[in-house]
Amino acid sequence: MHKVVIVGAGRIGRIHARNAALHPRIELAGVIDAIDASAQALAAEWNAPVTSLDAALADASVRGVIIASSTDTHLDYCVRAAAAGKAIFCEKPIDQDLARARGAAAKLSGANLLLAFNRRFDPNFRALKARLDSGRIGTIESLQITSNDPAPPPPSYVAVSGGLFKDMAIHDFDMARWLLGEEPVQVYAAGSCLVDPVIGELGDVDTARTLLKTASGRLCVISNSRRSGFGYDQRIEAFASGGMVRADNVLESTTQVCTEAGVASDRLQNFFLDRYAEAYRSEMEHFADMLDGTRAAVGYADGVAALALAEAASESVRSGAPVRL
Repeated sequence: MHKVVIVGAGRIGRIHARNAALHPRIELAGVIDAIDASAQALAAEWNAPVTSLDAALADASVRGVIIASSTDTHLDYCVRAAAAGKAIFCEKPIDQDLARARGAAAKLSGANLLLAFNRRFDPNFRALKARLDSGRIGTIESLQITSNDPAPPPPSYVAVSGGLFKDMAIHDFDMARWLLGEEPVQVYAAGSCLVDPVIGELGDVDTARTLLKTASGRLCVISNSRRSGFGYDQRIEAFASGGMVRADNVLESTTQVCTEAGVASDRLQNFFLDRYAEAYRSEMEHFADMLDGTRAAVGYADGVAALALAEAASESVRSGAPVRL
């Protein structure tokens, strides 16, 4: 059993704490949160002590740190955990400032750091990736990534989120890099506020289309909206020289009703914690492998690259022009 501690007892922290506590190779050995009541509640749920980050990093028996605290703490906590020689599982993004993130390269490039781009661990998207890598449909040429939330988040969340591109689309930028097999060299984005005028008043957009282009000419179109109106809309289509492979939405059940009026399926899953529950479990399985000595499959460099695309998209929306990387 590998001892780990979790920093952050909020919504995503509770998911990771559960997956860690239930994993046969991991012992949840401590809970850390700036709000003591939150830490106490999560610790009591899994019979773990409340501790501090300083104490955890100084404890040689603690092998890993799960960082699920607020985004503005991610980079600092990663640097501290890396200096202590711990394996790191960090929620995205690595930071909201690209220059700051790049400035930590000397301290984090060699760290065994899993940056939690959970969609890489989704079984549907992993199957899509495997089919592309097999070469059965030829060479990839273009991607269509659709990622629409069921409804917009509250203004209090938007105000501290870093914006649609760094908070929401950053997952899609990582997926694009992973599936295209080449780094994008040009970003062109357009954004509007069509869902909630308050989001616009906060200086953000709630609807965006982003076009990525690689050096060889491969293209990816990313469609984002803070509101689908019909559930958590997560789809990818990959077009290759010999055909197309698609990963579609996940429904609440496979039940269908067939009548003379037509065929009706069940609703889409409506919440990201439902849609990606298996991905979160697979992430923790990979973290357990890291604690056994495996290197992280997606790490610091991937976090910086996705953040660079997010900043380029924001710049493109402001300027109305493509941005070269």
